[in-house]
Amino acid sequence: MSAYHLPGDPPVPLILRRSARAKRISLRISALDGRVTLTLPKRLAAREALDFAAEKEPWIRDHLARHPVPVAVGFGSMLPIEGVPRRIVPGSARGVKLAEDAVAIGSSNPAKSLQRYLKELARDRLAERSDHYAAQVGRAYAKLSLRDTRSRWGSCSSAGTLMYSWRLILAPREVLSYVAAHEVAHLVEMNHSADFWAVVAKIYGDSTVPRRWLRQEGGGLHRYRFEPL
Repeated sequence: MSAYHLPGDPPVPLILRRSARAKRISLRISALDGRVTLTLPKRLAAREALDFAAEKEPWIRDHLARHPVPVAVGFGSMLPIEGVPRRIVPGSARGVKLAEDAVAIGSSNPAKSLQRYLKELARDRLAERSDHYAAQVGRAYAKLSLRDTRSRWGSCSSAGTLMYSWRLILAPREVLSYVAAHEVAHLVEMNHSADFWAVVAKIYGDSTVPRRWLRQEGGGLHRYRFEPL
């Protein structure tokens, strides 16, 4: 996988991905983080893919203009934690201290320290919620893991392994709780049938609001970048 740029102001990063199954060039812009990926046949020259992107430049820039602007996490920036906007400020002591409207970080690398803290907080919250809902359905899960997934907020394997996006800690608490209930319900029903949704309703209640929030606002959680833009 190689990285290129579409010239202009600003330049647009391009990811070129070669595929043995690709018959022609295809273009995809991630709805979550705005990454522009060109997939091309294995033996096609990279120049042809870049020319293709140049032809599509107006469409690409129009699409990106409607995409949430990336936010570099650092001192002075705002970040939602459990759905509450908080300003990132320097702390007087080592570690991370969460306040009502701010998060203080005693580190020269606030992004790295905050990301580590958020992952730990996400694990604590998701484990607590998963344990709560698993007890309600009378099923135990095998283990719980966290990832930074772009295509799903959680999953449950046939072996009972629960996986969640750690970025759920940025969402309101009821949204995190709903995702935990959703995945735990799969311990009972490994599908999205009416029986599955009945389990969700039994252990969580009406999920209309958090599901709508994820559809409308969830993609914005990926705008926060903990590495240099």
